[in-house]
Amino acid sequence: MRITEIRIKLIDGDAVRQRLRAFCSITFDNAFVVRDLKILEGNQGYFIAMPSRKMTTRCPNCRQKNPVGSNFCAQCGFELARLGDFSDMSPQKMYVDIVHPINAPARDVIHRAIIDAYEREKVLALEPGYISTYDDYPEGFEP
Repeated sequence: MRITEIRIKLIDGDAVRQRLRAFCSITFDNAFVVRDLKILEGNQGYFIAMPSRKMTTRCPNCRQKNPVGSNFCAQCGFELARLGDFSDMSPQKMYVDIVHPINAPARDVIHRAIIDAYEREKVLALEPGYISTYDDYPEGFEP
C-alpha cells in the first residue's frame, strides 16, 4: 500500500498546557482514508495517536452499550457498578484504537510520512493567506 495523501490541520493553543499539535487524515492508494489521527508532542518527540473510541460494556439487563466505568445503564438504570471495579483504569486505558498498523515497520512508515507532512504544514502556515486543506473536499462531496 502506498500513502497518496496526507492532510494536516494545525491546532492553535498554549504549547505549555496542550500536547495536541494537529489532526491528520491519511489516504492510501487514492482509495482508503483514515481520518482523525492526532499528532501529539510528548517528552520524547512527536507521537501519532490513531483514531479511537471509548470502550463499552453491555448492560446485563437490557443489553444497551455503556461506557466502561459507568455506574448505571443509560437505557434502563440498572446498576452497573457491581459488574466490576474500573476505578484503577487510567483514562487512556478506557479507549481502544479503531484502526492501527499491525507491525512496527508499517507504523514507522506512517509516522515518518505524517511528521514530514506536519513539518511542511507548519512552514506553509507562516505564509500570508494560508488555508488548511484538511477540510477542503471536492465540490459536491459530503463527509
